[in-house]
Amino acid sequence: MPDVSHFPAIPERLCWRGDSLPAGAGRIALPAGVEKELDGIVAALDRDPLPLLVLRPEDFTLDASRTFMRAVKQSLDEGPGFAIVDHLPVERWSQAGARAVWWLLASLVARPVAQKWDGTSIYDVCDLGRPPGNGVRPDVTNAEQNFHTDNSYNHVPPHYVGLLCLRTAMAGGVSGIVSFATAHEEMRRHHPDLLSRLYQPFYFDRQREHAPGDVMTTYHPMFEREEDRLIARLSHFQVKNGHKLAGVALDAEGAAALDAFEAILNAPGMAARFQFEPGQIQLIDNRALGHKRTAFRDWPEAERKRLLVRLWLRDRGSRAYNG
Repeated sequence: MPDVSHFPAIPERLCWRGDSLPAGAGRIALPAGVEKELDGIVAALDRDPLPLLVLRPEDFTLDASRTFMRAVKQSLDEGPGFAIVDHLPVERWSQAGARAVWWLLASLVARPVAQKWDGTSIYDVCDLGRPPGNGVRPDVTNAEQNFHTDNSYNHVPPHYVGLLCLRTAMAGGVSGIVSFATAHEEMRRHHPDLLSRLYQPFYFDRQREHAPGDVMTTYHPMFEREEDRLIARLSHFQVKNGHKLAGVALDAEGAAALDAFEAILNAPGMAARFQFEPGQIQLIDNRALGHKRTAFRDWPEAERKRLLVRLWLRDRGSRAYNG
């Protein structure tokens, strides 16, 4: 069991609270030069389409975009751990063009990788009208989410998670991001007896994203240290399901640690919250920050329903789902 009292200090840049973040933290405006460059790419791909998966930044003139995305990545790696880009002019682009531009911009941060075992690499986040459960990811429902890291139950989760908003819901769907570094230190102060349990393994439900006949759970801790850095893999929902699938009751200390940590994440002022707007991009460090959204009520018309386009990015491991 790790002695959490002797861990090195967590970087100050990640020790933020939502209620004390400057209003412009992580927000980066899209420069006019980048927009013009991207307009040209959309026009070229509308004229001569290519499959999304073959698009590579080196095949296009992206000088301004490369400089811009270096600043975005710096906000992820050396800033608060997230970036919100305001915003792509999706209202005047074809949807195929918007997806292509998003793929190319994200590729300047890290490699897009598969988000499902079948190799799906670009993923629509929208309500499919089904309740969350084993085999139904919460991101395709309109239910409120807990704070989590994407793909916490996989062998090699994505380093970064990116969302491009194409359409918003009629009501609700407020996005929240929270710093695990800040929550970790709150846990150390208020529940030092439970913090070490989060460094011990839990069973996670793999959401049926695996080969037929493969084991349905993974077994790993919520928190790890990697080169003196705090790495989080959090999903209360998948742990509850994982222990049921494994046939192993969640121990009392583990349940208490999860509940205490979730209460900290949801405490007033901990999270930064914002409402997505069409054309906005949200990128987060998936190992340092948790994210969620509130429940939402969607438009009755199919063409107006809430739609976000998600990419998972990592330069570690392979492009395949299991990494």
